[in-house]
Amino acid sequence: MTAPLPPLVPRLFPRSSSRVAASCSLLAFAAAAACGAPSEPLAPALAPSGDSRPAVLPPLPEDRPEPAASGSAGPAAASGSAAASGSAAAASAQAAGPCPADMIFVDGTYCENVERKCLRKEENKPNHLTLCHQFEHKTVCKSPEEKRSFCIDKYEYPNQEGAHPAWMVSWYDAQATCESKGKRVCYESEWVTACEGPDHTPFPYGWDRDQKACNIDNTWISPILDRMYSKNSDISSLELERIDQSVPSGARKGCVSGYGVHDLTGNFDEWVSRDDKPKPKEKSQWAGLKGGAWGHVRNACRPMTTSHNPEFTYYFISFRCCADAPGYPVFRPGKAMKAPEVKAADRAPVPVVKNPVGPSARQVQPEN
Repeated sequence: MTAPLPPLVPRLFPRSSSRVAASCSLLAFAAAAACGAPSEPLAPALAPSGDSRPAVLPPLPEDRPEPAASGSAGPAAASGSAAASGSAAAASAQAAGPCPADMIFVDGTYCENVERKCLRKEENKPNHLTLCHQFEHKTVCKSPEEKRSFCIDKYEYPNQEGAHPAWMVSWYDAQATCESKGKRVCYESEWVTACEGPDHTPFPYGWDRDQKACNIDNTWISPILDRMYSKNSDISSLELERIDQSVPSGARKGCVSGYGVHDLTGNFDEWVSRDDKPKPKEKSQWAGLKGGAWGHVRNACRPMTTSHNPEFTYYFISFRCCADAPGYPVFRPGKAMKAPEVKAADRAPVPVVKNPVGPSARQVQPEN
């Protein structure tokens, strides 16, 4: 029996994600076709040796699509004014929470299986890309709700407003660096809970995809892989700057969830630890990538890319850290593949980028 979500009044904490598959390929492949470039996939697989340098560039599978929804059950979500009041209540409560000053306290519920009705879809069949641009203001929870109480970094690592997020990092780099700060990589359900906010929206900023809110839909720039992965830092730095379409953390003031967590969608993809075991063809094992980067890709709270091993590094991949909230129940997923222990170490140097190309002057528009 369908269990509808209660009306979205100003309560503190959201119900969140479900086990849904990514609705598109990674940035380079999807953005290439969207911008009229050759449909050569640019999200590499790892070489057999485990080196983070790509050996070949195979097409990416469609990992986790957006949930389809009948929309027939559950009350309609709050109006804009109610959403604003809910967000304000959440922001006020987190300020007095148990987390460090640079982290946000989230204390809510997670729904593994949600339904939402997409009112306006964009289909890109050659790239296995499906985006929803507008959702009905209704979220239906079809599984038992689970409590989530945790702390999450306000920004992507190094978790500082105005900083350039770390990049070219693997899940191992992210976990080791978080451990060195007394934290850990966020679990998938935690990340989604923080993203959907207290008003249970599919995007951190609301119900409709917004090119102006977050750094998304930039036109594609093809990376020169030999230069990007060069062991000569002068060569790699120049190439990374040439293709860097990111913005500093917190630069897009509208790219913030109802809890006050910034830049969850767009700008950089973020490593997470999964809540369940991988399917046979999924390479990510205990890891996944959330949020999408600055291209014309998934850029929503629910989808997750599972096409890459935890060793994978790329120019638009970063992370943020989470931590258990003192005095609150600790969540550890019971169904997930056990991740290996990683020695605490700062393995994510913050780049000093002198001349990035920045966001494109023209954004990719929906194809249909």
